[in-house]
Amino acid sequence: MKAEWPELSYTDAKDTYETLHLFTQIIGKIKLDKLPWINHSWHVTLLVTTSGLTVTDLPDKNKNFRIDFDFIQHKLIIKTSDGDIRQIDLPGISVAGFYANVLNALNQLDIEVKINTTPNEIEHPIPFNKDNLHGTYIPKHVENLHNALLKMNNTFTEFRSGFIGKCSPVHFFCGSFDLAVTRFSGREAPKHPGGVPHLPDRVAVEAYSHELSSAGFWPGSDPVPFAAFYSYAYPEPEDYRYANILPAEAYYDSNMHEFILPYEAVQKESDPSHILLDFLQSTYDAAAESGKWDRKSLERKLVFG
Repeated sequence: MKAEWPELSYTDAKDTYETLHLFTQIIGKIKLDKLPWINHSWHVTLLVTTSGLTVTDLPDKNKNFRIDFDFIQHKLIIKTSDGDIRQIDLPGISVAGFYANVLNALNQLDIEVKINTTPNEIEHPIPFNKDNLHGTYIPKHVENLHNALLKMNNTFTEFRSGFIGKCSPVHFFCGSFDLAVTRFSGREAPKHPGGVPHLPDRVAVEAYSHELSSAGFWPGSDPVPFAAFYSYAYPEPEDYRYANILPAEAYYDSNMHEFILPYEAVQKESDPSHILLDFLQSTYDAAAESGKWDRKSLERKLVFG
């Protein structure tokens, strides 16, 4: 039986994705305000859940609180360790309206936050509190994206289990709006040049301080205008781009300096997870072999149960 992965159309869902991207950045900046810095900005990421995305628990004064995107009810839900709950409807609201409602809800819960209102990693950003341009939220597009994230999150987690070196969680970056997992060789890397739009260079330098192989998923963007999986190495080894990668639909993008696999090539298969694992493993193999990683010390066979 085919394990059904939903169809995703960047063309149809682009406006919804842009709005949701900005919603997640607002919540990510709340994490940034409340948590100590963790290497590679891992403290500001979100996690995929059965109902959407979560920031998990955050500290505030004498209590903790949690913020969840519920893509089944299409609400943002804020809960405190005192038992208080606030809910915000996601459809039919602009980014400015969402920002105001989130701050109002936190104020009612006696939670104080201070965030920079300028979005990160976005060309021509509009401050959250002034953005009435982005407000498209079509529930079906969000539901399809969430269901796809659930499927690939399981596959990424299976892939992650085969590595015993330093490895990130499988997590969702609100800055670049992607699900990702990153493996590290243990060696330091050349200083990253920075230059990411509206992101301090010091953040990029710290994120790429050590040699890595990273893979993930975007729902689409202007440079890659379709849902796609990606994989790259930093620093990129000399022969990396010429490696034999699976499946056949995968290719090296010279502009992005990444291997790209269209989501559709995975979604249409009878066993999508197997095809995605082929891509994840073969691109990692390319990075580890051409980069001369100490694979014997860093890897193990996949263990189930």
